[in-house]
Formats: sequence, C-alpha cells, structure tokens
Amino acid sequence: ASKKQVEISICANPSHLEAVNPLVLGQVRSEQEQRNDPQGRKVVGILIHGDAAYAGQGIVYETHHQTDLPGYTTHGTIHIVLNNQIGFTTDPRNSRSSEFCTDVAKVSDCPIMHVNADAPEHAVHVARVAAEWRATWHRDFVIDLIGYRRYGHNEMDEPMFTQPIMYKRIKTLPSVLDKYTEQLRREGVISDEFTKRNTNAYMKLCEEEFTMAQNHPESKIEHWLHTLWPGFYEGANLNGPVRTAVDEETLKQIGEAVSRVNDPDFALHRGVVKLLEQRAEFTKTRQADWSLSEKLAFGSLLLDGAEVRLSGQDVERGTFSSRHDVLHDQNVDQRTVVPLNHVAQEGQQQSKYTVVNSPLQEFGVLGFEVGFSISTPDTLVMWEAQFGDFCNGAQTIIDQFICAGESKWYRQCGIVLLLPHGYEGMGPEHSSARPERFLQMCNDDEDNFPTGSLISQLQHANWFVANCSTPANYFHILRRQMKLPFRKPLILFTPKSLLRLPACRSSFDDFSGDSEFKWIIEDQRTTDPESVKRVVFCSGRVYYDLDEERVKRGLENEVAIVRVEQLAPFPYQSVYDQLALYSNADLAWCQEEHKNMGYWSFIRPRVQVSLDQLGGDSQRHIVYKGRPCSASTAAGHKGTHEMEKRNFLEKTFTLNN
Repeated sequence: ASKKQVEISICANPSHLEAVNPLVLGQVRSEQEQRNDPQGRKVVGILIHGDAAYAGQGIVYETHHQTDLPGYTTHGTIHIVLNNQIGFTTDPRNSRSSEFCTDVAKVSDCPIMHVNADAPEHAVHVARVAAEWRATWHRDFVIDLIGYRRYGHNEMDEPMFTQPIMYKRIKTLPSVLDKYTEQLRREGVISDEFTKRNTNAYMKLCEEEFTMAQNHPESKIEHWLHTLWPGFYEGANLNGPVRTAVDEETLKQIGEAVSRVNDPDFALHRGVVKLLEQRAEFTKTRQADWSLSEKLAFGSLLLDGAEVRLSGQDVERGTFSSRHDVLHDQNVDQRTVVPLNHVAQEGQQQSKYTVVNSPLQEFGVLGFEVGFSISTPDTLVMWEAQFGDFCNGAQTIIDQFICAGESKWYRQCGIVLLLPHGYEGMGPEHSSARPERFLQMCNDDEDNFPTGSLISQLQHANWFVANCSTPANYFHILRRQMKLPFRKPLILFTPKSLLRLPACRSSFDDFSGDSEFKWIIEDQRTTDPESVKRVVFCSGRVYYDLDEERVKRGLENEVAIVRVEQLAPFPYQSVYDQLALYSNADLAWCQEEHKNMGYWSFIRPRVQVSLDQLGGDSQRHIVYKGRPCSASTAAGHKGTHEMEKRNFLEKTFTLNN
C-alpha cells in the first residue's frame, strides 16, 4: 500500500437511477480544474451502477459519450456494475437486447472486464488493473461484477414470487465471507482463532459506532453547508447591499476588448467584422444591446477574479447568431480566438472564460454543469438550452437536484439556466420555456407578505426565477449571482427577437454608478398617476408589444405598464408600492402565454396578498388579459399567432371592460 491519504467525496443521489452520473463527472472536472490537474492525475470519478439500470437508462450512454469531449472529459472514469442478474423482478431477457448489460460502454471504446463477485481475489485483481489502466491511459474502464442479491430487492422482498428457481439455488450458497474464509483456512493462510478474533473485533467496532451515532448531538445545517466550500460563508454579510454596478472605464475597456481581434493575420468572416464594428459603436455611444450586456457581465466578473463557464448546444456562436464568443479564422482550420479571455490590460489579471458547444444532450450536459457548480462557488456556471422548451429533456436534473437539492441535502448550487422564451410565431416547439413549471416549484408562500430585507427573501428561496426585459437588468442579475454571500440556482427566461430590437438597449448609466438589479421596472411614460385608469403588469418581451400598442393608441397617460422582472422570490413590496401609487386604477395582468401557462396562476394570489396588505377597497382585484387556455403551448400557424396577439392587445387597451 502507498500509505497515502485519499479524500473520498460521495455525491447526493436520488432514487432516480443513474441520474447522478453526470453530476459526478461535473464535480470531478471542476475539482481537476481547481487543482490544476489537466491530465486527471489527482482526481478520478468512480461510478457504481446496477446491471438493469446500466443497460436501461439513457443517461448512461450520454455520460459515456462525453468521455473524450474537450469540454467534458475527466480523463477516464472507473465504472463498477454491481450485476445482480436481475432488475427488481425483471429478468435480463426482458430488460435488454444485448448479451451483456455492459455493452453500452462500447461507445467509449474502453476495456470491459467481467468478474465473479464470489471470488474476492479476482475482483481485487480486476480493480487494480482498472486503476492502473486509468492512471496510464486516462480512459474509461468498466468492471462487471457478477453476483446476486441474497434476499431479493431488499430484506423485506420475496424474490420467490418471480424468480423461484434462481432463489432456490441462491439459498443453498454460502455467503462470500464464509466461502472465502473457508478457502483461506484450506490454504493455511488463517486459523479458526484468527477468524473468530477478527470477526468479534469488527462486530464490536460496528456496535460502538452505532452507539456513538445515537448519542451524537443534533447536526446543524451550517455544518453541512460549510463542508464543501470551506471559508466561503465566513464573514458573509447577509444584511448589506449587493453591489453589482461597474465603473464606466471598466465597461469601456471590456466593450473595446470584445470589439477587436489583435492579430492582424486573423481572417474574420465579413459578417463578424460587421458585428465587431457594431459592438465598438455601441461602446463609443455608451449603450449596450443584449449581446454586449452579456459580455460586460462576463468580462467584469473575470476582472473581479471569478471564472465563467457557459455550455449548451451551439452556445459559442449562439442559436440566434448573436453571441459569437469564439471567432474562427476563415483560412486556417480550428484557429480560433475568444476575445473575453483578452480583456485584462497590462498590469491587470483576469480569470478564465470557458465556452463549450455541448453534444446534442440536455439531461447529461445539464447534470454535468450542476455537478461543476456544486463543486465551486467561485465560477459562474451557466447552461443554455437551444430553445427554452428543450429543458424538458433534463427535467429529472431540474426536479431532483436544482429545485430541491439544498432542501434535501444542504448543498447549495449557483447554476444558471438560460432558457430562450417568447411567443413570436415559431410554433409549439420553439416558444415556451414552461415558466409555469418553475414557478409552481418555488417555495415562495403566496399567503405570506414578507417583512424582511430583499436579501433575506433571496436567502430563503429555493431558486430565483426571472424574465429580464432590458440588457442592463440581465447584466445585473448575472453579476448578482456571484456577488451574493450564498449560492442559489437562477432560472432565467431569455429573449429571441429582443436580441436585435432597437428599443431593447440600455445606456451605460444603467450599468454603472448606483444602478442595480430591478425586481420590477416602473412605468416609463406616465407622468400623472392620478390620471391612470389601468395598470398593466407584465413580464418579459410582451412589454414591447404593449408599449408599442399603447403609443399607437395615444394612451400613455391612461395606461401604466409595470414590468415584473423577478418573479420568484416575488417582489411583494415593490408591487405594493405600485398598487398604492395607482390607487384609482383598475389592475390587469397581461401575458403572451396561454392562461393555463406562463405566470398568471402564480401572480394572481400574490398581487391579491399585496392588495390585502394595502387595505381600502376590498373589491379591487387583478384581471387576466392574454391568450385563452390551450393544451398546446403555442399556435402552429403564424396567422393564428398574430390573430391571438391582436385579440389580447385589444382586450388590454379597451378601458371599459
């Protein structure tokens, strides 16, 4: 033995078979990067599987498929399949088409060794081979440990119901311990006295540890939180303001850095040249569109010392060709430059920006990024869905780890989900990120008007859900993720058409000075609250449709439009203030999503709680203005989409209804 100490970290694992696999690999990759271990010599992942799940769960293939990808490799994982030759009550002939349960591993072209679990020395030998193989070649290795469950699925089960012949045979077999002990006795390796002494010593140890556990003082949540990120929570100010603004010189520095390529021999695509010129013009005129605001957020965090990691399908260029964080030389294959990694000026330091085009996965890739985020609080980790509704494919990760991970296991996670969302006539598969699902899973209590600070609301939330309508608010909420003294997941519905909408731009004034993230954005046009007849609350891109229609109808002084930028935790106090300001106006919620989707069912009771807090007219309530209920998320025909839009705009601005 080497006598070296080995640190073992066990991932929290739900009952959803194999779902934890990509999280383990994400944590391994994060630990390797933190320890400057580019070859994976210091950190290795070990995944333990069941035979039926290994063959049956698609996430196994997804994680094997990541093994050699530059953005996801961990330089080899050791897979141990505990092959019980049965899946609960299902025989192998009904649970897989392949001869071996491990055949799925052939996708990563790795060794697969089958070994008898009743032969401990053989099993140890194979384990040593696996360790040496992985250390030498940095490739996956699979051990198929073939055995059985003596009592069936668990001690309360009755396997004779479904596998009577198999379990009649198992009942006649000695245990592995008895079998190996007898072998060592025959070989003269141990004596009866040795066996008795060591067996008694081990049983005594187990009893002592069990008794000690019974007398252990009550554990506190902070004890669990502090174990993974030592020192992170020390000195945290849970009452102070969270500063996210950046001085204008830094904004200018970042804007100029992402608007050029310093190598004169680097041949850019003419479309990219035009894009860089546009970025430079934005910087010169002190304004930012959505793409530039993202770069300002990333670049400022890099200069602050935080790392940034973004992955997902086609994120380097961006699904809608707006990001272009990786620029390609048009004459030299695979020659690229990432401007955000060249923001620092002479005498400055900056952290690393990693942007990774992922394989065509949701489940495996999001799981990997969650694992990466859990391992370090010092990296802004983001996963972007190609379209928001594609997160459906990763629902297990969202439900089991992101939504409830802190509640179940006291493990905080700062993962950001960027989910393109918006109804623009693209049909049912490319419109909705299903905000209603995320809002339903919030622990925000609709009957409780909070009295604590805003940061206290954030601290007690299981995650944040937001739909920003301005580039500046997008900038601030990304920076807030890293400036908070704790970590929470952020579910962020991001725009599509707003990426290039001229009205959707922000002045540098909104990024600097005393600027900060706005939970709501108050009306920008109304000058006299007393003259307002209707207040329309909304969220996201629909604001621009509403504002355009309001101006067209000349209702700037009669209709106020208030944008709810952060939906959860809900901005109770800010909404209360708006209700008090427009005390004579009727109230409407307008959304482009269908009535049984989107935000309405979440918003309605929370606005009512704010009204109750306000007192006064008990008949005052908020009404719905939007598309009717539907089974499909969106219309499949552009003409139908436009007709629905005209209808809800008409209802919103007809003031006598």
